[in-house]
Order: sequence, then structure tokens, then C-alpha cells
Amino acid sequence: MKLYEYKEQLAFPAIDVVKEKKNEPRKRVNIVSVKLARESSLLYEKRRITSPEDAYQLFKQFLGDVDREHFLVFCMSTKNTPNAIHTCHIGSLNASVVHPREVLMPAILANSCSVIVAHNYPSNDPTPSQEDIEVTRDKKNAVELL
Repeated sequence: MKLYEYKEQLAFPAIDVVKEKKNEPRKRVNIVSVKLARESSLLYEKRRITSPEDAYQLFKQFLGDVDREHFLVFCMSTKNTPNAIHTCHIGSLNASVVHPREVLMPAILANSCSVIVAHNYPSNDPTPSQEDIEVTRDKKNAVELL
């Protein structure tokens, strides 16, 4: 094949003219897969969550007695059976900051119909703080948007 100069290439419309940019940085793009991996399981005797008390009992069974704040997501089926439990965040003695994407991601991966979010109070004072109320409102708005 004959090599043509740039001016000669312009005379041949069938030949594509490609200008290479020198020293332009390239970007490596990762190819990923996202999977939900089972770490363990627990036996839930009631099978369905039909009340806040049922959710509390499952929360208590899963979490036990911990010294820091844990923010959990229960991924639920259409029949209100828990499919998965995900610990979104383990906080300090009195705080747990969770972004809505951390709540929604395990729910989407588990093909959930609904979610229950819960966190413990290591101080044993269950009175919600203003931050608790705002976080709950933000998560509720994000879930409704999705």
C-alpha cells in the first residue's frame, strides 16, 4: 500500500484522515461487575415482618449487643419477608452518617420491593435527635424518588 502525504490524502475522499494528538493523556476504564455476596445467614422464626415489633426483634437478633451505632438495611420481598440484611455503616459512639446510595444499592442488588432502615442507640436513649429526624426524611425522599 502506498503511503500518501497529508495533502495527497485530502484529494482522496475514500481515505480517512486521522490526526493523532501527541501527548494527550489516556484514561484507563475499569471493567467491573457488581455482585451481592452472602456472608452468612440467620434463622428468622416469624418469616414475615408484620409490625415494627417484628422488625425490632430481627434487628436485635442480628445486631446483638454492640457498643457503636450501626445503620442497617433490611431488604424486603413483596410478601414482607426479609431477603437480606446489610450493615451500611458502623459509626462512632453517637453518630452514623449514611448516604442514600449506600441504602439503595443493597436493596437494588437484592431485588427488593421495599426496605426497612434501622439503627441502634448505644447510649440506650431511643429519643430521636434532630439529626435522626433529618436523616430519616432524606432517606425516605431518596427511596420515594427511586
